[in-house]
Amino acid sequence: MLTKLKKKRYVLTIVAVVFLFIGSSFKNDFFEIAKQIEIFTTLYKTVNVNYVDETNPGELMDKAIKSMLDDLDPYTVYFNEADVAKFKINNTGQYTGIGALITRKEGKLIVKEAYKGYAADKAGLKAGDEIIQIGDVNLAEFKEDARELLKGTRNTKFTIKYKRQGKVLTTELVLDEVDLRAVPYYSMVGNDTGYIVLSQFNAKASSETKEALKELKSKGAKKIILDLRDNPGGLLNEAVNICNLFVPQGEVIVTTKSKNEKYNNTYRTQRAPVDTEIPLAILVNGKSASASEIVSGALQDLDRAVIIGSRSFGKGLVQRPLELTYGTQVKVTISRYYTPSGRGIQALDYTHKDVDGKAIRIDEKDYNAFKTRKGRTVYDGGGILPDLVLEESKQSTIADALERNDAIFNYVTEYYYQHPNLGNTIPKFTDSDFEDFRKFLKKEKFDFDTETEKALKEAYEVAVKEKVNETIAKEYNNLMAALAESEEKELTQHKEEIKQLILDEIIKRYQYKEGLYEYYTTSNPEILKAKTLLNNSVEYNKILLN
Repeated sequence: MLTKLKKKRYVLTIVAVVFLFIGSSFKNDFFEIAKQIEIFTTLYKTVNVNYVDETNPGELMDKAIKSMLDDLDPYTVYFNEADVAKFKINNTGQYTGIGALITRKEGKLIVKEAYKGYAADKAGLKAGDEIIQIGDVNLAEFKEDARELLKGTRNTKFTIKYKRQGKVLTTELVLDEVDLRAVPYYSMVGNDTGYIVLSQFNAKASSETKEALKELKSKGAKKIILDLRDNPGGLLNEAVNICNLFVPQGEVIVTTKSKNEKYNNTYRTQRAPVDTEIPLAILVNGKSASASEIVSGALQDLDRAVIIGSRSFGKGLVQRPLELTYGTQVKVTISRYYTPSGRGIQALDYTHKDVDGKAIRIDEKDYNAFKTRKGRTVYDGGGILPDLVLEESKQSTIADALERNDAIFNYVTEYYYQHPNLGNTIPKFTDSDFEDFRKFLKKEKFDFDTETEKALKEAYEVAVKEKVNETIAKEYNNLMAALAESEEKELTQHKEEIKQLILDEIIKRYQYKEGLYEYYTTSNPEILKAKTLLNNSVEYNKILLN
């Protein structure tokens, strides 16, 4: 009897906790959720008690939770205690660190970019350097995330050993405050056109954009280009505030919709605008996401700006971090974004997946038509489709592979040390240089890692395991040879695009990101197209009134 009573209390406790966690909106599923949690709890306890070897209960639970969330979408994420301490996002744009973008790849800690004037730059670190020792810690023997060793309070000093072009060098790093600007660059791009780069939506995004807008207007800007390319998004309220610079108070900018009513919200502009009449062109591409899509989508729907470039990323899912017990946290997708006309931004449908388990993109035949304020037809289907679609704004599959797998980055690292005296000179990257790049790819046995290539390799690996590889080896080699030939043709076909990406990386090595932005103002086709359009008021107004 006593055992039954204990069991009953145990179940009731679980049920009570579940009820508090899930809220009243899940009442209809209450029994099923309580049942499944009891099954899982019993299983978890049984395995830990009876498994033949010692288990780590924390690791088992961590993996179970993260595997469960993996089946939803990539934005719903669980943070254990260590994760919370390690990855808690600081949306101010300020942090204490070395002032560099560092990646961990194939067990190596690589400097991808040293920000101008910050600790890493002052210590002489360059893109391509491999950090091999931090203080007394040899990274070859360090299995944790080595980037954590570069954190600390202001004025903390580290002795760093790094490898550059085969040589081992030593330097000292002194941690300092790093303040990454949301608007890293703005300037005039003609007598009466201002250009503003907005790279992220942190807490300073709208104030820095406002400051840039006002200064450009004081210099004579009568038209504005707002560059949101490669901007991954950030704070929702900053997106609303940036729209507010160009539209009156009280305008609906975005709505969020959810099955949970408390997450259904309408976001309106709250302040007096800076300029509701100045002609505005917004640049977007396939890496413009979330808050970037709210700004471009809202101003397109309100007929306040002409959008130029290629379709944006299509991240229309809203997340909110929620505190759990014992210092853990979960970031949950709670709702979806909709532009003023009612368009959904989300491109991928995570409730329907293909045979490989990948979310399916909404088919074009299923797109829905909506109307802007002045009656122009716009469509949903994921992301924001520009009013002027530029082919040069789209990135080819081959260029994406070259960037993703660091072929361009690694080539430019070699180029930089072979041409040490370029300074602020903008080099010409010729066809002869491109052939040198081809040779580099062959020398490094570069793996394009396309979906086709991965599928073929996976199939062959299975054949090897099943010992049938001898019968298909010849066909496999023929297919891989055909694929290599196809990739060579792709390189030739997209030569100009790839040459430009290489040149961009070269300029950044010598002149930092600021120098690249300055180069863009006179050479980038999207900026030049925007400038030409803004100078043609008839064409500009025709787009907005069409």
